[in-house]
Amino acid sequence: MPAPLVLATDVETELVEKKSRFLTRLHRVSEVEQADTLLRAARAEHPGARHHCTALVLDETSERAEVHRSNDDGEPAGTAGMPMLQSLLNARLVDAFAIVIRYFGGVKLGAGGLVRAYTAGIEQAVAAASLLRRKELLVARIEVPPAEAGIAENAVRIWAAAHAAAVEPTEYGARSAVLTVLVDPADLEDLREDTARWSAGRRTVREVGRRTADVPL
Repeated sequence: MPAPLVLATDVETELVEKKSRFLTRLHRVSEVEQADTLLRAARAEHPGARHHCTALVLDETSERAEVHRSNDDGEPAGTAGMPMLQSLLNARLVDAFAIVIRYFGGVKLGAGGLVRAYTAGIEQAVAAASLLRRKELLVARIEVPPAEAGIAENAVRIWAAAHAAAVEPTEYGARSAVLTVLVDPADLEDLREDTARWSAGRRTVREVGRRTADVPL
């Protein structure tokens, strides 16, 4: 199954369908209460809108089960919130809260037209969004003398940029500097080979665990 995606930043787009304006907002959230706060803010910002329809997808964590929620906010049942939610799921987005703010344009769209408009609003926003991929990565560490930290950091960051890996801040001790890299399991051996190359075989890579992280696509 493909790895889920998360928003790098929030995004807002606009769609006009038969004079109705559909403003779609996608927010990255981590809890239901955060989504509720964002909805209250949207209502306060757009009090003249006819509807503020929503969909929420929260990823499963050790503290909670997966959360899927939607709300039609006065639109005919099943024509807004559920199509929005299905669009988020089809896009593999998690930890995402979608609000579609509709200003009625005076022309009724019918049930089919509403489903298409709310679906298109989410799809348009997803297409405009900057996304990250959520993956389970290996935590790899490389220990070097402090005097070699600059060379090591440069080499590791070049390698990480080419392999969509994440480099954490270097930890400095009295006798050593420790570089931590979050790496795809399939790339671990390549990191070891690259480390052996730039260090002339003097430095090694240790696998110390696994961690879920959000990395560039």
